[in-house]
Amino acid sequence: MDIALGLLINVLEEGFIYGIMAIGVYITYTVLDFPDLSVDGTFPLGACVTAALITAGVNPWLACLIAFVCGGLAGCITGFLHVKLGITDLLSGILVMTGLWSVNLVITGGSSILPFYNRNTIFNAGPAALLPEAASPYRIVIFAGIVCLIVKLLLDAYLKTRSGLLLRASGNNAQYVTSLGKNPGTMKIIGLAIGNACTALAGCILAQQGESANVSSGTGMVVMALASVIIGTSLFRKVKFIKPTLSVVLGAILYKACLVIAMQLGLPTNFLKLLMAVLFTLALVSNNLLSGRRRKQHVNPTQI
Repeated sequence: MDIALGLLINVLEEGFIYGIMAIGVYITYTVLDFPDLSVDGTFPLGACVTAALITAGVNPWLACLIAFVCGGLAGCITGFLHVKLGITDLLSGILVMTGLWSVNLVITGGSSILPFYNRNTIFNAGPAALLPEAASPYRIVIFAGIVCLIVKLLLDAYLKTRSGLLLRASGNNAQYVTSLGKNPGTMKIIGLAIGNACTALAGCILAQQGESANVSSGTGMVVMALASVIIGTSLFRKVKFIKPTLSVVLGAILYKACLVIAMQLGLPTNFLKLLMAVLFTLALVSNNLLSGRRRKQHVNPTQI
């Protein structure tokens, strides 16, 4: 029973952390219809910035905010390359991802791993220190869940604003946004900034969980995030009280649960990335099948 509880806590911890990233990718992939590969660079960017700041004695909560801003700036660069310089969406993300590899190494002082053990983090200092002793083993899942909830609520609130509605419209009908006198390109840059800011924040929280930053930690993150988005939006599409932002978080938790179950069944760690790719493929195929069925159900019989 204790083993099962421990596994559940681990799934929720990382599910909430990766859920923050999934929320950001939901903005770029689903709302903007933009395949943003810079996620693999902004995730470790948030981790490296956090490690450098905490090592320098900066408050861990302030480090979260700075990592969020740094991710947003990286997203703006992706948007600038695509919107202003006319570079394709895929290449824009690849260019930023590649450039961030060097940036992250500069931040960590040339080391691929930057530890900050026994330093203050959001999980052991500040509000976390006020938790009762009985809740101490669950402090990571509690605060990771709180941060994830805050990001979800803020994004839900933003999407209801005029700017948020224009952001959603720019992904579906750019001409409509233009007819309103707004620039859809600007909205794309804003959306990419928000998406990558969330991704960097996820990297920041994961780094504080493990008390170290790894420049290579972003490898495969775009696959995990896209799989989480597709799984969540496909499974919970018809559940009316579950908003898309919550569905992608649930998708991240389910995705992480599948990985943990596979590891518990004896899958070697060398095959973990392969499993991630397989799960992503299954999610894509399932989503395409469900979309095909929905289109057939909505065909007008008079048109046949």
